[in-house]
Amino acid sequence: MKVLLVGGGGREHALAWRIKRDAPGVDLIAAPGNPGIATLARCVKIAPSDIERLLRLAREESVAFTIVGPEAPLAAGIVDRFRADGLAIFGPTAGAAQIETSKAFSKALMERGGVPTARAVICKTLDEALDAIEAFGAPVVIKASGLAAGKGVIVAHDVEEARIAARAMMGDGIFGDAGATVLVEEFMDGEELSLFVLTDGTRAIPLVAAQDHKRLLDGDRGPNTGGMGAYAPVSISTTAGQPLLPEVMGRIIEPVLACLGEEGHPFTGLLYAGLMLTHSGPKVVEFNCRFGDPETQAVLPILDASPSLFDLMRAISYGEPLPANASIAASGAAVSTVVAAPGYPENPRTGAAIQLPEPADDILVFHAGTTLDGKTLRTSGGRVLAVTALGADIETAAHRSRELAEQVRFEGRQFRSDIGWRELARPH
Repeated sequence: MKVLLVGGGGREHALAWRIKRDAPGVDLIAAPGNPGIATLARCVKIAPSDIERLLRLAREESVAFTIVGPEAPLAAGIVDRFRADGLAIFGPTAGAAQIETSKAFSKALMERGGVPTARAVICKTLDEALDAIEAFGAPVVIKASGLAAGKGVIVAHDVEEARIAARAMMGDGIFGDAGATVLVEEFMDGEELSLFVLTDGTRAIPLVAAQDHKRLLDGDRGPNTGGMGAYAPVSISTTAGQPLLPEVMGRIIEPVLACLGEEGHPFTGLLYAGLMLTHSGPKVVEFNCRFGDPETQAVLPILDASPSLFDLMRAISYGEPLPANASIAASGAAVSTVVAAPGYPENPRTGAAIQLPEPADDILVFHAGTTLDGKTLRTSGGRVLAVTALGADIETAAHRSRELAEQVRFEGRQFRSDIGWRELARPH
């Protein structure tokens, strides 16, 4: 069986690893892939945005189905295009993907479905945004409505900071069209949780909850990034002895899926819910229409799924209902530490030669921003590698992840040494 994997980052490397673990006999093709993925798949240099060439590749190779990693091709309608040609594919249509690609759409959808989330005002002009900022006060959150590579959210701690953010998005256009509409949103206080949910459009199965670390520096200081690391599982997904996931599924996931279906955009694939655990219960921070990065690098290695994750994704790709007896749990713990280029996130400097640690059974090194220059591995992106360590518990995995991240060598490398600190600080 041939399977096409679209994408070339750390998330896709983790997906490739999981696919080959679940189905070793699969002939995996990746477009464009990366040097890490190339150890597991045949890489073809086609950009994820080149939907027509990807379609031709899928036809020429007679792939059984396609798995889409990044959000951009989903937003551009790759699933619609493949299905129109009768090809099986894992992911939501462009209409369903609006739950990530338009924060205004997502917020309106949650309001219709009665889903708990932060109060917000959708602003189409700068004057509207400035008026909303005055009304909300501070702290307040300013969000670009469209896709902004994970950088379109600013938590402003005073009103002037919020005004500057709104002007930068709507006046200066720092995020292009993504910031033409912004949300001025109530600040929510609490701890964040990331939840992946597999869904056939009707039924949904939650994966293991994770928590990522957005700030660049230890102690959650410095600028926001696409994510400097993640760990799973998270003990606060069970509170007061009661699992939190049934409440999240009943109050958040199921109503959103129902609303999308009623609007003619049934969501199939992987729905990501970013949650804030507030004093009044879980509320939605955002939705994504695909596997998150770097949470995927922590979640996939510890999944104990029956049927396998690969088989569940294949069923969804073919439009089949998820099996009623499917179960997913965590086996052990994982901590993933991102090793980033100097200057990340604002102006990453690339091209440095990389030296990797020696392979080990309890370590997975996922490539995100790497390239091969002859036989020399070099940095090619802001987030270069994700060093995922496995262990019986978070403490063991965190120690091992830090230890191995330290052994990654390239000029100016930076990484956080405290991934999982909240979990380690909890009373056990």
